[in-house]
Amino acid sequence: MIENLNELFWNADLETIKQGYMDRETDYACIICGETFTKGQIYSIDGNLYDARKTAQLHIAKEHDSMLHYMLGMNTNFLGITEVQKQFIEMLATGISDKEIATKLSINPSTVRNHRYRLREKEKQAKLFLALMQLLQDVQNKPLTVVGDSKLQETSKTATMVDDRYDTTEAEKQKILSTYFDEVGRLKNYPAKEKRKIIVLSHLSTLFKKGRFYSEAEINRTLERIYDDYVTLRRALIEYGFMDRVDGGAQYWIKE
Repeated sequence: MIENLNELFWNADLETIKQGYMDRETDYACIICGETFTKGQIYSIDGNLYDARKTAQLHIAKEHDSMLHYMLGMNTNFLGITEVQKQFIEMLATGISDKEIATKLSINPSTVRNHRYRLREKEKQAKLFLALMQLLQDVQNKPLTVVGDSKLQETSKTATMVDDRYDTTEAEKQKILSTYFDEVGRLKNYPAKEKRKIIVLSHLSTLFKKGRFYSEAEINRTLERIYDDYVTLRRALIEYGFMDRVDGGAQYWIKE
């Protein structure tokens, strides 16, 4: 499994994002959950044998439905679209006609055409902006995330709120963690400032394994070892998008 999924996801190029897995030196890595498939190894799935690349493709379809489905489930701030545009794209993806879309959204056919136009303009802007940033990186000969001797932290791809609260460097992160956690890993106090709160919660989320379901009691036991007010931590992990649960709290899991 991959340690830093955020970096893997946000550093992926366009083709990698579309296919959902990264072609690395020794394996193919799912950019959503971090599962890896070793090159040269044969995998048995439902009685059939597949190479690593095909297994990665099957993994995306089985575990994540598709990259289109996954991305449409992300915070719209990451996509640069409105909730209405997201809903429109979801309908386009089903293959229904513009007339049916107009009926479902209770809008005129001309409005559907206008949605198509605006999305096309966004697509052109995105292409030019991506090319611009790649050219800038070539000129600077370093990634935009490099700041002095440190680098900017990547925003969690499961974040519920996307703003300047995530604007921190690796050096700042380590300083905040050393301030709030003692030498045995217990949380001294829960931060009041949002930026520090996010760093602390991100660190706490690493105490749980991705892809595993936990009971509320298991979550509580783990968090109580870190901080007496484990209820506040549990609720914050959900509120800030690091963790999710089923209604009623029977199962909890780390969001991917």
